[in-house]
Amino acid sequence: MKMRLGTFTVVLILSMIMSGCGNNTTSDISKVEGEGSTASTLVPSETTKTPTSNETQTSTDTPESTDTPASTQTSTPAESTTLAPDEANTTEGESSNNESEPDSDGTEDNRIIVTAGGYEVAVSDLDHQTSSQEAPIVYYTHDISSESLTAIYEYLEQKPEENEAVAVKIHTGEGDGSYNFDAEFIKGLVQEVNGTIVECNTAYGGQRASTAMHLQVAEEHGYTAIADVDIMDADGSMELPVTNGTYLETDLVGAHLKNYDFCLVLSHFKGHEMGGFGGALKNTSIGIASKEGKCLIHTSGVSNVSMWGGEHISFIESMAEAASAVYDYFDNGEKIVFINVMNNVSIDCDCNAYPARPNMSDVGIFASLDPVAVDQACVDFLYAVPDGDSVIRRMQSRDGELIFDHASEMGFCSREYSLVSIDD
Repeated sequence: MKMRLGTFTVVLILSMIMSGCGNNTTSDISKVEGEGSTASTLVPSETTKTPTSNETQTSTDTPESTDTPASTQTSTPAESTTLAPDEANTTEGESSNNESEPDSDGTEDNRIIVTAGGYEVAVSDLDHQTSSQEAPIVYYTHDISSESLTAIYEYLEQKPEENEAVAVKIHTGEGDGSYNFDAEFIKGLVQEVNGTIVECNTAYGGQRASTAMHLQVAEEHGYTAIADVDIMDADGSMELPVTNGTYLETDLVGAHLKNYDFCLVLSHFKGHEMGGFGGALKNTSIGIASKEGKCLIHTSGVSNVSMWGGEHISFIESMAEAASAVYDYFDNGEKIVFINVMNNVSIDCDCNAYPARPNMSDVGIFASLDPVAVDQACVDFLYAVPDGDSVIRRMQSRDGELIFDHASEMGFCSREYSLVSIDD
């Protein structure tokens, strides 16, 4: 039983303006190098270790908050221990029921998944996992490497046709301290699909508020060296209709979206200062929205010139509505796929130039044709691993999981999923 920590109603305006927050790691993964960086996991033997008690993750929403940049923080992690499923916690003070429970077809799923961090997760502990053949598949690998990123994409049933223009939606990151993707990590996949990296400008200011500034950040982060980069709202917005929406009648996206036939949404899964968490749904909604569209989502359809002053719950639900509009635009989901990378999982977004240092281990890569299912799978793993408490608290304090409830109310995709490990 997961307890919500309350509705978040105070917008973190000051931290957003200072650091920038809209919507993704090195050994092979993280762009953050040097003192204070968190090494990303390639195989279980190279895991991010469980933090010691003096490494409790801090942020602007906790009494022990810090504005210290990640690059100036040091880490002295303790030795990690691989836990059996009956040793894994969900949230503080809550013990896990690890008896295998019947699946939707009456069978028991006794599989054990070993995460990138070396933790064992019982598939039966994943709340929305089902063996139903009607559920969308979420593919998983613990191996966070360029090779596995391309490999898991190959498992997806939908691929672009040879002459189709492919948009690869990533988060370009804010400053040198954010945990956005290292260009070399995504290079193989981006070039495999002959993709153009796409983004839209921010509505809050920061280093990506204009097309020229945004392209400069993309160059500094190495993205222009591996592919063409298109700031899709450089020439304004285009409207997409929203079906079954409560707040939005239209979604305003970057006008250049019309130039693409197929979309690969490549998301760094992490916490978020406003949305609680950021994954495929946020990258598809806020991420593909133009500057005007971001304002419209944040204010739940009230304003396309200012992102401030909206009601928080309706903002969370408006993200589901905007994501559904993009999904529908790409042939009702037939021309769009979703990959989440769950590593360097800070409680803060990659739009934050000074994010809190991650204090949970890496988990793996997830891929699906369903954005709701792939995000739900990541959230289920948050609850299943023993060190996800900080991100869970962030997510619950912002009522982040309401995005799933609203998607269900709209009839948009599925929270239930069938997990398939490509490591087997």
